[in-house]
Amino acid sequence: MYEGLKVGVVVPCYNEAKNIASVIRKMPDYVDAIYVIDDCSQDNTVEVVQECIAKSTRAIKLSRHEKNQGVGGAIITGYKLAALDEMDAVSVMAGDDQMDPENLPALLDPIARGEADYTKGNRYLDDAPWEKIPKVRFMGNAALSMLTKIASGYWHVIDSQTGYTVIGKRALQRLDLDNLWKSYGYPNHLLVMLNVQNAVVRDVPIKAVYHENAVSGIRLTKVIPRLSFLLLRWFLWRMWVKYVLRDFHPLVLFYLLSWLMFVLSFVLGVRLLMLWYFNGVIPQINALAALFAFTNAVQAAFFAMWFDMDYNKHLR
Repeated sequence: MYEGLKVGVVVPCYNEAKNIASVIRKMPDYVDAIYVIDDCSQDNTVEVVQECIAKSTRAIKLSRHEKNQGVGGAIITGYKLAALDEMDAVSVMAGDDQMDPENLPALLDPIARGEADYTKGNRYLDDAPWEKIPKVRFMGNAALSMLTKIASGYWHVIDSQTGYTVIGKRALQRLDLDNLWKSYGYPNHLLVMLNVQNAVVRDVPIKAVYHENAVSGIRLTKVIPRLSFLLLRWFLWRMWVKYVLRDFHPLVLFYLLSWLMFVLSFVLGVRLLMLWYFNGVIPQINALAALFAFTNAVQAAFFAMWFDMDYNKHLR
């Protein structure tokens, strides 16, 4: 136990035979249960975990998916098992051994003090993180973090893609786990769902850890466009549920005005290009109308974002 809390750690893994034993071995003594979720590995990850279970005296529970579900699906399975065991705080530590157990107390403390419902590691608050995180991943994470701020309403969360987290019992019980996105984008969707539940989310500085031989299977050129579309969908869902169904807020009208003005400015801009291409002239009144529409679109979007920041400032 940690500060009176029963602590469980979910360890999602896929083809981590080389690292999973190290993850289990380094798990702090105050962790009451370890939930290893094998997401249909093709190597001998399961055998390695079973050997660890046979040699260990602590509670290690192994669950194996018959079909690969993605890291989100593995975490959801672990969350369900931890909820059945009535854990007070449930952390996620990946099976690739890139999450330092020494950071876990910092993530647990806000939960133990009742200050937060969910804590999330932030690698960007570490000293010179760009020197430790691969450059392409650093830039991709930064872009997705910005989009996630808008979609989730947690404007203070900087490192949206990190999986090193802790969730409290109350927040876990309120989550609709069956409807959480299971593939890449799971942490972003989780933040959106937490915001709709008005859960307090705390950013916690952690050290960025990357092995030299670590190779990511994620291709940002494919992931970012797809996840951007999903974030838009989740953003619209959050607007509808939180600011229309539950408690109407005028920020919805500002966002609508912004989108309408953006569409209008785009149409006017295309018309200007056509006039210039075919006639060689750009009517001044048309140019002013396009500029007016674009300016109003930007202003309306900024007002909507400011309203959203203010409405959610108590959730940090």
